[in-house]
Amino acid sequence: MTLSPLAPARHKQGDFFIADIFDNLPLKDDLASMEHPLFTLSMKPDMRILRYENGGVSVEMQPSAFGLPSIMDKDVLLYCASIIMAKINEGEVPPQTIRLSLRDVLITTNRHTGTVGYKYIKTALNRLTGCLLKTTIKTGKTTQGKMFHLLESAEYLESTRVKGRIIGVEVTLSDWFYNSLLAKEVLTINKEYFRLRKPLERRIYEIARKHCGYKRDPWYISLEKLHEKSGSSARLCHFRNTIKNMPDSDHLPDYALNFDEKKDMVGFLYRANPEGLSPARAYNLLTDSEPRTSELPRHIPPALLNEVQSIVSTRLDYYDLWNQYRNWSGSVDARDLYGSFIGFCRKKAVTLLKQG
Repeated sequence: MTLSPLAPARHKQGDFFIADIFDNLPLKDDLASMEHPLFTLSMKPDMRILRYENGGVSVEMQPSAFGLPSIMDKDVLLYCASIIMAKINEGEVPPQTIRLSLRDVLITTNRHTGTVGYKYIKTALNRLTGCLLKTTIKTGKTTQGKMFHLLESAEYLESTRVKGRIIGVEVTLSDWFYNSLLAKEVLTINKEYFRLRKPLERRIYEIARKHCGYKRDPWYISLEKLHEKSGSSARLCHFRNTIKNMPDSDHLPDYALNFDEKKDMVGFLYRANPEGLSPARAYNLLTDSEPRTSELPRHIPPALLNEVQSIVSTRLDYYDLWNQYRNWSGSVDARDLYGSFIGFCRKKAVTLLKQG
């Protein structure tokens, strides 16, 4: 039986006893690792020394006995980034060492909360704390000169009631990663990212989110360059076949993908795919159609943003609200835009207030 390219949504109802991170704490990804391949795409232990150079940027990662950290292990860092950015947006200066509930991490990243899930956490922490990284990438306008770990340390917290039962972990982020969060060098990602089964598809989504964003116009990249940026160890011909077949399933969150075989170019477009159309047809329809005057702009107008910031809680991500509003409303008359969006934000703020 062929598996669906998307894993099932395992926690649709959420959990009454934990924060509803999907609604109130937008999930964050750091710009540095979205731009450059810092994680292996291998599902097996990867013991090679990873080296990458592009445009004056260099990366060298030396694996521990557990191997290089994979893009699946990165879920732990994404959770940490989301928690810390929520604190920053509330006006706090978050600590570099934070305590995590393992159950919260597993639910947020759409993983099983049983034995398999806890085994994943342990393996991810081993690789994230064991691998050494040296890079010229600046975070917070600062370069880390020496080799460092993505997570400097991780200490398991045992239950006081059940001996030997691990209920949480205390992690210390590296200066390099922590500085990127303090400088707000992050982007909000779609929660459906955690449903993508294949490591390459997660990496492709990151690249599209970083470079295409929420723009109306498509973003193009050569297949060879995409292969390099993805960090894929597959031969270019195999990579080409994978990208060629990817649009058929149309499951990549937020973006339509189109591969031009003649030019060997890959195009991405932020879209809402019209129901019943193939991914390629939807892509062509969106890129070929003339813009309509009644269509919503792709970025929040500065004057409108200032007004929204004075209304809603800092716990809410303004750009994520704008994205939600566009998906909910579709095309509206420009005269109704300001009042309609402000009303939408007020409702979200009231809902958040009721939830405490």
